[in-house]
Amino acid sequence: MEPSYIFLTMAVTLLSMPATGFGQGTTRVGFYSKTCPRAESIVKSTVESHFRSNPAIAPGLLRMHFHDCFVNGCDGSVLIDGPNTERKAVQNSLLRGFEVIDDAKAKLEAACPGVVSCADILALAARDSVVLTKGINWKVPTGRRDGRVSLQSDAAKLPGFTDSIESQKQQFARFGLNTQDLVALVGGHSIGTAACLVFNYRLNNFTNGGPDPTINPSFLPQLRSFCPQNGNNFRRVDLDTGSANKFDTSFFTNLKNGRGVLESDQKLWTDASTRTFVQQFLGEKGVRKLNFGKEFAKSMVKMSNIGVKTGSNSEIRRVCSAIN
Repeated sequence: MEPSYIFLTMAVTLLSMPATGFGQGTTRVGFYSKTCPRAESIVKSTVESHFRSNPAIAPGLLRMHFHDCFVNGCDGSVLIDGPNTERKAVQNSLLRGFEVIDDAKAKLEAACPGVVSCADILALAARDSVVLTKGINWKVPTGRRDGRVSLQSDAAKLPGFTDSIESQKQQFARFGLNTQDLVALVGGHSIGTAACLVFNYRLNNFTNGGPDPTINPSFLPQLRSFCPQNGNNFRRVDLDTGSANKFDTSFFTNLKNGRGVLESDQKLWTDASTRTFVQQFLGEKGVRKLNFGKEFAKSMVKMSNIGVKTGSNSEIRRVCSAIN
């Protein structure tokens, strides 16, 4: 067994417990080993199938898992469709990959009816998406149940792309996630894109009529060409310029070089309290090196245990988009 995989297995064992102050249930690796032995392989093959035809579902599923966990815990509530649900919130309007979860759920219901939760499918799919983009593999604790509440207004709890580092740290701390977890999880932006509408305000009239001064001047023309004034606000731009389809540390290199697309991302470098972790993930001289892949996996396990549901306030949905 690879040393890194042994390390991650140990980390998962230690972290398979509720997040401080917010968890209600517990998870464990291999939860479905007897009740639905093929559960993880079914999710994996489904994600792989959709990825082959549309690689954009990988960052979409990773982001969806994050958005699910940060609103009332990792309970699959972001998947519920209908008026005034989380899914209808503006913060979730650009999420992609719902059809992948629905497809996996249909296959699991055929194999093991009423056993595997939608929340677990999403957690597994997020891990599989990282692996498909050449990122690290890790064991995902399972055993979540699906929440029965999904409110559009609750999506306001999600971190925003203009948030200060202090605000981001406070939001993460609510769920037992520290500053290193923050930097590692934002590193998930190593894959995927953002619509012009969430960053084009940085390109003109940001301060004193000019652009955001933290943008590298040599990068500015490229961003402006992608997102001209009065252009298509929904055009997608790579979050990790030059490596948007590979899960690696180049995202952090771009931040160091003033080439972060989102304001909140670039602040990871401009703020001293988070810059150190960026430097550690990059392995820069003078700081203790941290392996980004390993630390990302550990932080994902911590995040995926936020607000795990049990009892009457939860269920195993038969269809992920609707409460039973």
